[in-house]
Amino acid sequence: MNRQVILDLPESAFTALRADPAELAREMRLAAAVKWFELGRLSQAKAAEVAGLSRYEFIHELTRFGVSPIQETIAELAEGLAREK
Repeated sequence: MNRQVILDLPESAFTALRADPAELAREMRLAAAVKWFELGRLSQAKAAEVAGLSRYEFIHELTRFGVSPIQETIAELAEGLAREK
Protein backbone atom coordinates (compact mmCIF):
# COMPACT_ATOMS: atom_id res chain seq x y z
CA MET A 1 0.00 0.00 0.00
CA ASN A 2 1.29 3.43 -0.90
CA ARG A 3 0.27 6.87 0.30
CA GLN A 4 0.48 10.01 -1.74
CA VAL A 5 2.07 13.26 -0.54
CA ILE A 6 1.23 16.48 -2.36
CA LEU A 7 3.70 19.38 -2.26
CA ASP A 8 3.29 22.90 -3.54
CA LEU A 9 6.54 24.15 -5.00
CA PRO A 10 7.31 27.46 -6.66
CA GLU A 11 7.67 27.32 -10.42
CA SER A 12 11.22 28.63 -9.98
CA ALA A 13 12.21 25.30 -8.36
CA PHE A 14 11.51 23.47 -11.61
CA THR A 15 13.45 26.05 -13.59
CA ALA A 16 16.41 26.11 -11.19
CA LEU A 17 16.67 22.32 -11.13
CA ARG A 18 15.88 21.97 -14.84
CA ALA A 19 13.34 19.26 -14.10
CA ASP A 20 9.76 18.54 -14.98
CA PRO A 21 7.38 17.62 -12.13
CA ALA A 22 7.85 13.84 -12.54
CA GLU A 23 11.65 14.17 -12.59
CA LEU A 24 11.65 16.46 -9.58
CA ALA A 25 9.39 14.09 -7.64
CA ARG A 26 11.75 11.16 -8.33
CA GLU A 27 14.78 13.21 -7.33
CA MET A 28 13.12 14.45 -4.12
CA ARG A 29 12.11 10.91 -3.21
CA LEU A 30 15.67 9.72 -3.77
CA ALA A 31 17.21 12.65 -1.89
CA ALA A 32 14.93 12.04 1.10
CA ALA A 33 15.75 8.32 1.14
CA VAL A 34 19.50 9.03 0.93
CA LYS A 35 19.35 11.56 3.76
CA TRP A 36 17.24 9.31 6.01
CA PHE A 37 19.68 6.46 5.35
CA GLU A 38 22.63 8.75 6.11
CA LEU A 39 21.00 9.78 9.41
CA GLY A 40 20.43 6.14 10.31
CA ARG A 41 16.65 6.51 10.25
CA LEU A 42 16.23 3.94 7.46
CA SER A 43 18.07 0.75 6.64
CA GLN A 44 19.64 0.42 3.22
CA ALA A 45 16.85 -1.92 2.07
CA LYS A 46 14.05 0.34 3.35
CA ALA A 47 15.68 3.47 1.90
CA ALA A 48 15.96 1.73 -1.48
CA GLU A 49 12.24 0.90 -1.25
CA VAL A 50 11.38 4.52 -0.41
CA ALA A 51 13.48 5.67 -3.36
CA GLY A 52 11.73 3.19 -5.65
CA LEU A 53 15.02 1.50 -6.54
CA SER A 54 16.64 -1.89 -6.15
CA ARG A 55 19.20 -2.09 -3.39
CA TYR A 56 21.98 -2.25 -6.01
CA GLU A 57 20.66 0.90 -7.72
CA PHE A 58 20.33 2.67 -4.36
CA ILE A 59 23.96 1.88 -3.43
CA HIS A 60 25.02 3.34 -6.78
CA GLU A 61 23.01 6.51 -6.05
CA LEU A 62 24.61 6.80 -2.60
CA THR A 63 27.98 7.29 -4.31
CA ARG A 64 26.47 10.05 -6.48
CA PHE A 65 25.38 11.82 -3.27
CA GLY A 66 28.73 11.19 -1.56
CA VAL A 67 27.19 8.98 1.14
CA SER A 68 28.88 5.79 2.32
CA PRO A 69 26.79 2.63 1.90
CA ILE A 70 28.17 1.39 5.24
CA GLN A 71 26.19 2.63 8.24
CA GLU A 72 28.51 1.32 10.94
CA THR A 73 31.24 3.50 12.39
CA ILE A 74 34.87 2.35 12.36
CA ALA A 75 34.60 1.59 16.09
CA GLU A 76 31.50 -0.56 15.52
CA LEU A 77 33.22 -2.43 12.69
CA ALA A 78 36.32 -3.03 14.84
CA GLU A 79 34.16 -4.23 17.73
CA GLY A 80 32.35 -6.67 15.44
CA LEU A 81 35.62 -8.00 14.07
CA ALA A 82 37.03 -8.41 17.58
CA ARG A 83 33.97 -10.45 18.63
CA GLU A 84 34.46 -12.82 15.70
CA LYS A 85 38.02 -13.74 16.69
